[in-house]
Amino acid sequence: YRPQSFKEVIGQESLVSIFQNAAKQNKLAHAYLFYGPRGTGKTTTARLVAKVANCQKEKEVAKTGEPCNKCSTCKDITSGRAMDVIEIDAASNRGIDEIRNLKETIRLS
Repeated sequence: YRPQSFKEVIGQESLVSIFQNAAKQNKLAHAYLFYGPRGTGKTTTARLVAKVANCQKEKEVAKTGEPCNKCSTCKDITSGRAMDVIEIDAASNRGIDEIRNLKETIRLS
């Protein structure tokens, strides 16, 4: 189970507040790097940030700081099919060949 909204994230209150406020003000950065111990919510938080950054219901995001989870973009991010979101697992993508492939993928996007 992964939280589908920031309000469902446990133990990262200050981080959630920062991202919600940035989403409400339309001031999300162009990139974020998440790191830390396993099981601390890095992937979940990254997916939520991707959702609020790309959600088609911009007015809802501006009001609540939460993704709608109903539009096609939010659904695609949830299912891992979003064309505009590339999720990288550093544990399995640390070699030079993986980085070269990633650079090529991004260049062609």
